[in-house]
Parts: sequence; structure tokens; C-alpha cells
Amino acid sequence: MEPARNYKIAIIGLGYVGLPLAKLFVEKGNTVYGIDTDIRKIQMLQKRQSYLSDYKRKDIRKLFSGKNFHVTHTFEEIEKADVIILCVPTPLDGQMKPDLNFVVNATRCILPYLRKGQLIVLESSTFPGTCEEILKPLLESTGMEVGKELLLAYSPERIDPGSHWELTRIPKVVGGVNSASTSYANEVYGTAFEKVVIVSSPRAAEMTKLLENSQRFLNISFMNSLLKLCEELDIDLWEVIEAAGTKPFGFAKYYPGPGIGGHCIPVDPLYLLWKAREHRIEMPFIELSSHVNESMPAYIVERVSKILKPKELKNSSVLIIGVTYKKDVNDMRESVAIPIIEQLLQKDVHVRFFDPYVNELQVGAATLHSLPLTARNMKDFDCTVILTDHSNLPYELIAAHTPVVLDTRNATGKLADRNNIIRI
Repeated sequence: MEPARNYKIAIIGLGYVGLPLAKLFVEKGNTVYGIDTDIRKIQMLQKRQSYLSDYKRKDIRKLFSGKNFHVTHTFEEIEKADVIILCVPTPLDGQMKPDLNFVVNATRCILPYLRKGQLIVLESSTFPGTCEEILKPLLESTGMEVGKELLLAYSPERIDPGSHWELTRIPKVVGGVNSASTSYANEVYGTAFEKVVIVSSPRAAEMTKLLENSQRFLNISFMNSLLKLCEELDIDLWEVIEAAGTKPFGFAKYYPGPGIGGHCIPVDPLYLLWKAREHRIEMPFIELSSHVNESMPAYIVERVSKILKPKELKNSSVLIIGVTYKKDVNDMRESVAIPIIEQLLQKDVHVRFFDPYVNELQVGAATLHSLPLTARNMKDFDCTVILTDHSNLPYELIAAHTPVVLDTRNATGKLADRNNIIRI
């Protein structure tokens, strides 16, 4: 058997998706050119510093140790690459519609440096048709034909920051605009991933990512919609979920929380909804789930208000524990902590926060600084609200020195029953 070929791969966007992907390709013997227009990131990498919670300084030093990882904020290195992978943000705009400016701008930046035979892969979450309807015409503005002189494919990122999953073990879905594009993408990803899953087209690959995250969005939102009923009926929803989870078939556990954050789950379903509306197709499940998700910050504030009665919410003090969108990461994208804190501040609540991964938080015009988590500090607050269940937090200490705790993540579920803990 011939040894696997080593590729020269340019990865555009060195964030939560691009940097782990670069690390994996480098470890598998490929040469990687990391490109990011955020000069701060490039400078930190050049100083062997990390800006992601999943990586320590020693990990960054190791990444550069083999001399096959190079970083820059310009695009000239594209000429050297066999493969160009786009890992840039795909957020929503002010009207909750897909914002592909990062994808379009990154593609335009690589155009002057493209040459025949290169493969371009988009990994950013997006709606079905993006590769063929938006990227393909842009790439063909070079005069080269996509599918022949340039190859094009879509491969959805499946990285889960803060999780135990090794990236190489997560199957990689790939769909090219033609068989040549799919075959080349299969070969490239096959050098780094244990399994590559081939689908028939970029559209199928794009839809795969939206399906994965829409399923989670719908189910988590359903659990959140049960919270008010369980509150009225004096039922612990967490207990019910665990009981239902003992069924060996037909039930998957999804958990409630203060809302859905992150770069994918609250965004991807709305990309799908936008595409459906373009074709005059209704998707009421996504619309209802989106409504539930958007209402959660107000619900959490309402629960805090009920807890503090008969004292008024105004001029009370609340300590927020955990502000990142999920546990054990420093990722603030779409974090529900921001609107919750914002609504509390608007009601003249004195708000402070603690998060081991965040030192400073900008909420509207207010700048909040992380408060040391000490027994003395916690006693000064009327209520403590756990929004993110980081693994390294002292929940015993929090429960012991706080008048009342509103736990939105069941982080205190393993503690002995305490009268001062309220779980949503």
C-alpha cells in the first residue's frame, strides 16, 4: 500500500474550528498555512500563546515544533497550498437572516492567488446551496471552471469545544460539486480523520449540519418549554428526564437551561428557516422553538424576581456564576448570560459575575469584572444564579455561603438536599 500523501493546506480562520483543524492536519504530517485577519490572534500564536481554553501554551509550542505550521494575516500563502479550507464565522444579521459576509470576503481575498488544481472547501455552517450558488460563481470569476480547473466541496465542522471527543475520531462528512471534487476532499480529510462519510452533493453536506443542530435546538427548546409547567406542578424536570432516560430505547436525554447559546445551535436552525421561506415552505417547529429560546432570559429574570420576594428586584444584588455559552470553554458567542445580565441591570439590580474563563464582560454600556469567588464575597448577594456549569467550580462552597441559589444547569444536583437551592 502506498503511504498517504502529505498536503499543503491553507486554513482561513483560526478560531474554535480552524485552529483545532490545523493542529490535527499538522499532527498527521501535512503542512498547514494558518491565515486569520485578526492580527491579535496571529501575534499570540507567534509568541506561542493560546487564546482558546482547550489549548495550553505547551500545546501551541508543540504545534510549531515540527516546522510545518505557519501563520499569517495575509493571503499570499494561498499560492503554495493544494487545499484551501474556509473556517470563518457565519452569524445572523440584525434581521435574523444569514450573514455570509465573512465567507464572501474570505473567498474574494483568495481569488488573486488561486491556481489550477486547487481544492476549496467550506466548513462554516450555512444553508444548502451556499457552495454552488455563492462560492462557485465567485471562484469562476477567475476564469477557471469549478469542477475541472478548480475543485469545490463542503465539509461541515463538527468540533465540540470543551468535550472529550478527539477530533480525528469524529466522522467527517464531505460532499463535492462533482466526483473529482469529492474524491480529492476524501483523500485530504482521509489523512487526518479515521472515517470520511461521502454524501452526494454540497447541498446534502450543508443540510447535514443544519439537521444535526436543528434536532438539538428543537429538543432543548421543548425541555425549556416544560419548565413553567413543572414549576406550577412542583415537579423537578431534571428528575423526570433522568427517569425517562432509563428506558433502553426510543428516548434521548435533552436538558433544559437558561437558553441556547453558541456558534451553531441557536443559529443554524434559522439558516434553515430562512432557506425554507425562500421556497415558501413553513417550518413551524423551528419558529416555535426560536420563540421559546428567545423568551428564556426573561423567564430566568422572572424566577429571580420570585425568589427575592417580598424584597423588590430593584436595588437587590445578584451574583452570576458562569457566563460562557457552555461549560469548560471561554467561548462567549451567543451566550445567554449577556441578555440575562442586561435585563437585570435594566431593573436596577446590582450584578457581578464569576467565571474562571472570563475576566471582563461588556454588557451594553456597562463593563463588569469577574469577582473573586470567596465566602465573604458570596454572602454579600441576595441571590446567586448558576448559568454555566463549569466542571472546576466549588459548588459546595457556593451552596454553603449563598443565601439562595438558582441553578439553571443542575450543577448542584449531586449535593445533599439544601433548602437554599432552587433548580429550574
